[in-house]
Amino acid sequence: MTNLPEDPTLDEIRAAMAPAVASNAAFDGWGDAARDAAADALGVDRDVAMLAFPGGAVEMIAAWFAQIDAAMLAALPPERLARMKIREKIAALVEARLDAMGPDREALRRALAMLAMPQNLARAAKLGWHAADVMWRAAGDTATDYNHYTKRTILAGVYAATVTVFLDDESEGFADTRAFLSRRIDGIMRFEKAKAGFLARGGHRPSLSRFVGRLRYPAV
Repeated sequence: MTNLPEDPTLDEIRAAMAPAVASNAAFDGWGDAARDAAADALGVDRDVAMLAFPGGAVEMIAAWFAQIDAAMLAALPPERLARMKIREKIAALVEARLDAMGPDREALRRALAMLAMPQNLARAAKLGWHAADVMWRAAGDTATDYNHYTKRTILAGVYAATVTVFLDDESEGFADTRAFLSRRIDGIMRFEKAKAGFLARGGHRPSLSRFVGRLRYPAV
């Protein structure tokens, strides 16, 4: 089996097959034909390949996205990201993710159409959240309070909008997509700055709970 150990696990088979499935999906769609063609190319038994993707098309898409995550992180190792400011990190991570998907834009278009189906919306939301989470963690985010959720929610929205532009971008080097992304990240940074200022001011405001506490337990 090409690119596989002698006795691979289903996880190893899934990971090895995912890019080939995506390449075939550009022509055959995310279905049995793309999976079987990828299996044949890698020397994987078709029945075993089917077991590797028990969730069908959505499972194939999720496996491909996982490989895109891996490619993104490989392109931007921690030591390289450490030299960047936070804005640069997020931009570089999104761009690296898009670069990894660039050769298979039609497969991506078909994947998004599949995920937009009503029965797949919940899984689509989880995949979008996961992509944002991987990027924020790579960027060094360690927030555990509500900032953890707001950052990922906002980035997931920015990423989804950027992908929409990317799919139809015919400019050289995807310049239009990169400009769109830059503007959206500027918006995130402005929001984070405004939020930080609001929270800082809020810390000096009278607290009703503290006031009630002092009434119940006066200082002695």
